[in-house]
Amino acid sequence: MRKLTGPIVLFAAASAYAAPASDIHIPFEHYKLQNGLRVVLSRDTAVPVIALYMIYDVGARSEEKGRTGFAHLFEHMMFEGSANIKKGEHFKYVQANGGTMDGSTHPDYTDYFETMPSNKLALALWLESDRMRGLAITPENLRNQQEAVKQEKRLSFDNQAYNTAIIDKWPALAYGNFQSSHSLIGSFEDLEAAGVDDVSKFFRTYYAPNNAVLVIAGDFETAEAKRMVEQYFGNIPSQPQPKRPDMTEPVRTEGRTETVLDQHARVPAIVIGWPAPTRHSPEFYALGMLDAVLTSGQSCRLQLDLVKGKQSVIQYQANPGWPFEGLNDFKDPGEYAAFVLYKANYKPQEIVDQIQAEMDRIAKDGVDEKELNRVKAVLRLQKVTSLQSSLERARLLGQFELLDGKPEMVDQDFTSLFAVTSTQIQAVAKKYLTAARHDVLVIQPAPPQQKEGAR
Repeated sequence: MRKLTGPIVLFAAASAYAAPASDIHIPFEHYKLQNGLRVVLSRDTAVPVIALYMIYDVGARSEEKGRTGFAHLFEHMMFEGSANIKKGEHFKYVQANGGTMDGSTHPDYTDYFETMPSNKLALALWLESDRMRGLAITPENLRNQQEAVKQEKRLSFDNQAYNTAIIDKWPALAYGNFQSSHSLIGSFEDLEAAGVDDVSKFFRTYYAPNNAVLVIAGDFETAEAKRMVEQYFGNIPSQPQPKRPDMTEPVRTEGRTETVLDQHARVPAIVIGWPAPTRHSPEFYALGMLDAVLTSGQSCRLQLDLVKGKQSVIQYQANPGWPFEGLNDFKDPGEYAAFVLYKANYKPQEIVDQIQAEMDRIAKDGVDEKELNRVKAVLRLQKVTSLQSSLERARLLGQFELLDGKPEMVDQDFTSLFAVTSTQIQAVAKKYLTAARHDVLVIQPAPPQQKEGAR
């Protein structure tokens, strides 16, 4: 058991370019129940609120062939009721007590949270434990959520510009291993083929206490929180530890390019990405800071050079792990990718060349100290501001515990990122962000006749 005590310490100032890197400390305590449930407690009495964050070690990359979409289907199933909670009541209990809640599916995990007034911790624990203990998996509930997922795919992806290309085409282009290359949502055929027995097996395998992390952050008394965690979760039986898939990528010596037509797009777009360094390596943090140089704040390079300068780019998004994850929350292998909307009078290759030129300039010249200090100040303020939220602290502690077995990475990660030097940024650009390594997905608006035919 590891115990850390003391107040949360956060220092940030937009002008403090020379501020020390080690200016964050999130106190926590973590331990494990007899059934294998890992628990992380982070007490902060500044606001009478608690965030309860439950993260399960199962995501889209855990799925088998013929069973795609199960991780996302289960995010929906977890709100269908359980042993003592009827369908729809989870929402009612939380909202009637002044709280918020949600869940999300990722390649490497699925998570759920409640934020509640601090005197409602017992209610939040009961809600989460009841569905871990006995989810209501019935033919009716399964059918309802199969249809809900399909409808979500139609509305949020198939009928939205760019989204189908991003969620279906980009992973297949960027990765060669099935575990990483298949769609996060899954296929209609696999969802339709799922039966109650299949879903029950998935639940027993992955939604067990020994495959999960529970985090409580905010205003609570530690001894009382421990007592309630044991009361609600302690007698839920563990299950055999699931076998982890092999996510090794086949060796590639050059990138790939593919073009897709999108009937909903009105302006063209590209996705460009490079295989990322190993998680938590010095190169990994150098890439994170390089991304900030390119994209963080109104004075970042992509904004100044391509949006305002060449006026070729309309809008962009980029980060390690894009589009499904961020710097802190993906397992290896990962990608550094950017999504760029650009003006139609430019050819796709021109935009690709402009983006690659930004990488090549950093590889050749590095980043001067004045620019790096400005970027660090902007990024520091963003990160420290986000950590004022109990939920954000809970998320980070849970993700680092689940993915690394080290919740203390919440401090170390911050320190490692802000210790990055210009020399390291230049080196990671030279090694990883080369033209030979990039994959490119071109998304073009479909010609008018194809749009009409599709309608």
